[in-house]
Amino acid sequence: MKNILIEPGKEQWAGIISRPQADERELSMVVRKILNDVRQNGDTAVLRYAMQFEGQAPSSLRVTAEEIAAAEHNVDGYLKSAILLAKKNIEIFHKAQQPKKTEKIKTADGVTCWRKNIPIERVGLYIPGGTAPLFSTLLMLGIPATIAGSENIIVCTPPQSDGNVHPAILYIAGLLGLKNIYKAGGAQAIAAMAYGTESIPVVEKIFGPGNKYVTYAKKLASQEGVAIDMLAGPSELAIYADETCMPSFVAADLLSQAEHGIDSQVILIANRADVLETVIFEINSQVETLPRKEIINQNLLNSRFILVEDVSTAFDLLNAYAPEHLTIASRNANKLADLVKNAGSVFLGNYAPESCGDYASGTNHSLPTGGTANTVSGVSVDSFVKKVTFQSLKKKGIKAIGPAVEAMAAAEGLMAHKNAVSIRLKIAEDGL
Repeated sequence: MKNILIEPGKEQWAGIISRPQADERELSMVVRKILNDVRQNGDTAVLRYAMQFEGQAPSSLRVTAEEIAAAEHNVDGYLKSAILLAKKNIEIFHKAQQPKKTEKIKTADGVTCWRKNIPIERVGLYIPGGTAPLFSTLLMLGIPATIAGSENIIVCTPPQSDGNVHPAILYIAGLLGLKNIYKAGGAQAIAAMAYGTESIPVVEKIFGPGNKYVTYAKKLASQEGVAIDMLAGPSELAIYADETCMPSFVAADLLSQAEHGIDSQVILIANRADVLETVIFEINSQVETLPRKEIINQNLLNSRFILVEDVSTAFDLLNAYAPEHLTIASRNANKLADLVKNAGSVFLGNYAPESCGDYASGTNHSLPTGGTANTVSGVSVDSFVKKVTFQSLKKKGIKAIGPAVEAMAAAEGLMAHKNAVSIRLKIAEDGL
């Protein structure tokens, strides 16, 4: 096993926490062309790129109500039960994020301020499809969007080789009451939602993961004023494991993340050499039974296996890495959780695999990557609202704070600001 590090000094940390970087020159050239084409030619361009990249183009971009209704019969009962359980847990967790009420705060006599959540009206959800239909992502994005109250939810997802959207995606769309589903994938789908086409309405904010072309399209769209959830790169997992971990569990978790793709990254930090050695042994044993072992073995070349005996130092390194997913494989996980400062989502204890967060524990799996977890949060109900502040002033309110505003405005040389208060103070003082 390569990339084994023993008590690395802080001068080595920058290299440890670095992520694989994509060459943006080719991305920029390809994606800019697609975005400009879709902006100018609408549906025609979207369909042309579907034919170019996927080998076929749908006769109609919009999924019909009949297709959504029929999907229920094409999802087996066991998967339906699993989806319903995940839906229930995700709804429970995300409904709890809603504010109980709008609280009005009296900041001074006659001055009342409050903040109100107002839904973003038009949101676009990108759901990877085709050969890897991530129907769970529709649960993770569609549920908080509907809870937040977004009125117009647009879903773009590439069809399968038979020209149809994966039935599980359409089944979930039916469960959530989502009706505006479009057979569009790749950077062209992002462009369609950013600029609008004859079939696909323009949105105000775009959500969802995708390949490097999708991610770069979101980046360019955001530079033109379209809001996005985040720039999610390759998936990543860091694990802290001590002598109380279950090495076979730790190995399984690392492998589950490594199978995402060769550009994903896993990091293990162990407090003892025997823990590190046992986990590596388990990885080498388990990987032979997995169908994606070639991808996993390539992935492991980008990964790190690190011995750090001091707990505080280990978590300093983990916080510097700011992983998308962080697992604390220890019987003392709840106590060690207090050391976490930067992470997208944290999994505590030996029986908390990251896979559960991907699907059914209730938390959201749309999370920050690439070290951005030090400032960025995962998708939540808050992602689908803007928080608007209000203030109400009565006569006694302008009297209470008006003189202070006059003084501050005058000091900044903004006399029109001062006058907007002064004119009111005069009237209020005259008793009118």
